[in-house]
This record gives sequence, structure tokens and C-alpha cells, in this order.
Amino acid sequence: METIIIVIFIVGYLAIALEHNLKVDKLIPALAMMGVLWAVVAFGIDTFPNWFDSVGHKLIEGFANFSLVERRQLLEETLLHHLGKTSEILFFLLGAMTIVEIIDYFNGFATIKNFVKTKSKKRLLWIFAFLAFILSSIIDNLTATIVLITILQKIIQDKNTRLWFASLIIIAANAGGAWSPIGDVTTTMLWIAKKVTSAKLMEYLIIPSLICMVVPVYIASFMKPFQGNIDDSAQNSMEDSKNKYGARMLYLGLGSIIFVPIFKTITHLPPYVGMMLSLSVVGIFAEIYSRFQFTLSSVSVSEDADVEGYHSPVHKSLTRIEMPSVLFFFGILMAVAALESLGILFIGAEALKEVVHIDTVVMSLGVASAVIDNVPLVAASMGMFQAPIDDHLWHFVAYSAGTGGSMLIIGSAAGVVAMGMEKINFMWYLKKITWLAAVGFVAGAIAFMLIRNLRF
Repeated sequence: METIIIVIFIVGYLAIALEHNLKVDKLIPALAMMGVLWAVVAFGIDTFPNWFDSVGHKLIEGFANFSLVERRQLLEETLLHHLGKTSEILFFLLGAMTIVEIIDYFNGFATIKNFVKTKSKKRLLWIFAFLAFILSSIIDNLTATIVLITILQKIIQDKNTRLWFASLIIIAANAGGAWSPIGDVTTTMLWIAKKVTSAKLMEYLIIPSLICMVVPVYIASFMKPFQGNIDDSAQNSMEDSKNKYGARMLYLGLGSIIFVPIFKTITHLPPYVGMMLSLSVVGIFAEIYSRFQFTLSSVSVSEDADVEGYHSPVHKSLTRIEMPSVLFFFGILMAVAALESLGILFIGAEALKEVVHIDTVVMSLGVASAVIDNVPLVAASMGMFQAPIDDHLWHFVAYSAGTGGSMLIIGSAAGVVAMGMEKINFMWYLKKITWLAAVGFVAGAIAFMLIRNLRF
């Protein structure tokens, strides 16, 4: 029965990894895999020799002697436990995504263009790289990439030059998301699962992540695409519709997201509680500013907007949430939970650690994340390794999974969205950018191991 479960997982995993070839959204195999896996577990519950206690992080002793009724009751309790933990992550992400959409509703991200005042391509590269690094640690690497490439399209008209800039933004955004508990889905998963704390994650990863970004950007700054100046005509074309509340909502939204780790530290409540509180505060101001705008408009416009149901910035922002991504996270996390519950991941990890050095395993995870989605990889590692909170293993997992995806254009959410926005060719990225991302990844990994050994 365990063999059947592993085969189902591998087939589902391949379907996710090959979504571009199969032309099937990865959400579909993820949900199908989750449903089938738990169904097989339920049908074969009386045949399994082991069961993993997710709360105690160990195999349950004497499980082989449990009656069928006891096993089914344990199955229900385990499923409910994993549903609760998965829901914590999903509601956290929903809150964060909604806040970002509210900021965008007021065109708040246009404020960032005030930082861009140079015509030099080299200086522009560094500005965008640091903006991506910092912004991705606050609003996540996917959103930071969308925001910065949107701004980039208003500054640089030459398509080929823009491809190079967009590619370096991917590397910088992924590096920036790795050192923040809210900067990447995988680091958020580790943080909510109490594998890492925000303080230690930032302490051990900010320097390796910075090196991972700086090294490829420094090398690229001497390359031909980043020599000379951009066209004046492109610089003069930066005209966006302005909103007088845009800057205010940008600072309020980013501040509310930053507040979440502080709220968790003070109250010891799960992060999604703080995120919901932050969303409510941002939502209050969004409603106030939106209603004030309608007050200044004609009565007929306000009434029409009310009839359509889109007068509320919160409602409209919720309609723009990437629900397929949310459902994908749900499917893959619950599918991995099935393998974890049977003790398959735990037993496999113990066998693996005996033959391969742990650092090699984690770095391989980073390389694999360039080919396979890093969410299931990190979810699997959470079930495989039983290290305590803030163990250096989890910090290294966060770094590798967060930055390794930069090595292929399809290896990260930031890369996929940039690929769509700029029509970046897979082979072009492989030939021109992969080696830069790999150099940065290795440099950051070496920096992490040195820091770890010096402080251990």
C-alpha cells in the first residue's frame, strides 16, 4: 500500500513539474493528488505499520496494535490537525495578498518611481536590484517582481535591455524573499510551522541573501547590456494615473504587513491573526478614502458603482486574489501531509542522512527547486527533518529553496510571472542568466555555512 501511495505522489509531482508541457494548471494535479492520497490512506488504514505524530514529531509507539476504530479516529484527528495548520498558511497569504491589492487599487506602487531618477543603466540596475531585495522581503517576491517590472516597462523601451533587467530583478527578488518570514511562501511556511523565528531567520540569512543578490548584479553591471544610458524618450514616458491617497496607502499597507511579526512576538498568537488585524486596519482606511472620493464625484457615479458592487476597494481587491495559487498550496501541503502521517518522509530522511551529508541534501533541494516548485519541496522537508526550532538546518532550507529557483525561469513564482510579462524565452534565460544565478546561489550558501560555523 505504501508503494501505491509513493507512486501516486511521484506521478502527481511530475504532473506539477511538467505543467507547461502538459498545458494543465498545476492546481489540478495538486488537488487530485491530495484527494486520491488521503482516500488510499483511508482505505488501507488497517494495513499500515507506522503512524507519525505531527505534534510530537515522532512515530507513534504501538500503532501496529491499534484497533480499526482507534486507527480511524486517529486518521480523522490527524487530517483535522493538518487542515488547521494548512489553513493558517492560506489565511495568512490571503490577508497579505489582499493588502497588496488594496495598495494597488490606490496606485500606491507608483510612489516607488520617485526613487528612479538616473539615466545610467548600471545605476538603474543597482536601484532596481535593491528595490527588489527590500520590497520582496515586505510584500513577497512575486508581488515585488510584478510591481518592479511594471515600472521597468515605463522606463526602458528597448525590449532586449528590459529582458536583462527583468532577469536580474528575479534573482534579487528571490534573494530578498529568503531572509524574511513574509518574503516568500516557503519561508512563511517554515515560520508558521514554528521551524524558524523571524529574528533568527533574518540574523542568519540577511547576509547570505544579500551576497546571493550582490554577486550576480555586480558581475552583470560590467556586461554590455548594462553599459551606457537609457533613452530620454523612455524616461519622459513615465506617466501614470495619480491618486492622492496612493503614497499614504503604500506606507500604511507595508507598515501593517511589517507589524505582523511584531504582533506574533508580543501576543504569541499565530501569524494569520495579526495579518487579519492588519487587513482590517488597512481596509478601514481604504473604505474611508474610497467613500471620500465618491463624495467628491457626482451622485450618479457613486450610485452606479454601488449597484455593481465594486465601490468597495476591499471587495474589488478580493476579486483579484490568485485563488488558483491558494488552492495549489492547499492541495500540495495536504498531499505531503499524507506521506508525513504514514511516517514515509521521516523514515526516508533518517536513511538519507546516513549516506549523504545534510548540507549536500539541502543544497540539492535548492537546485531541485529550480526544476520543481519549491512549495512541495519545503513541505516535504518539514516532514523529513525533525530538527528543533531555529536549528541551522531550517535556515539553510529557507535559503536554498528561496534562492535556488532563480537558476531557471520556471523555477520560482517570480520567474514565471516575469516570463509572462516580458515573454522571456526559457532557453535565452538558461544561456544568459542561469550561470549568474548559480554563482550567486553558491556564494550565498558558502557565506551561510561560514556564518553558521563561526556562531555555532
